[in-house]
Amino acid sequence: MGLKQFDPKHECKTKLRKGDEVVVLTGKSRGVVAKIDRIDRKKSRVFLEGKNFNLKHTKATEKSDGGILEKPASLHISNVAVVDPSTKKATKIGLRMDGEDKVRFARKSGVLIPRP
Repeated sequence: MGLKQFDPKHECKTKLRKGDEVVVLTGKSRGVVAKIDRIDRKKSRVFLEGKNFNLKHTKATEKSDGGILEKPASLHISNVAVVDPSTKKATKIGLRMDGEDKVRFARKSGVLIPRP
């Protein structure tokens, strides 16, 4: 019995959705508020709109000029948290039934999180 290896078939469970407004909790971008552009569930990573870029040096080819390009980088899901609509601070997400619909709410304030 060893350590579990990364299983490419495994998809992480998360309550985050594309379009959610999140705050970065760690790293050089700590405190930055942005919307989720896309989620890679197999690698447990999120990409933010207009934030967290890395520089990529490319060589000139026949099709394109070389240079330094900005490439969007990902963050681990655990390093972002949803912004509470009422307090504008980081919060966890809860789920509850509202009639026949399952809705997401902010755990700190109890306010419903709107669908993106």
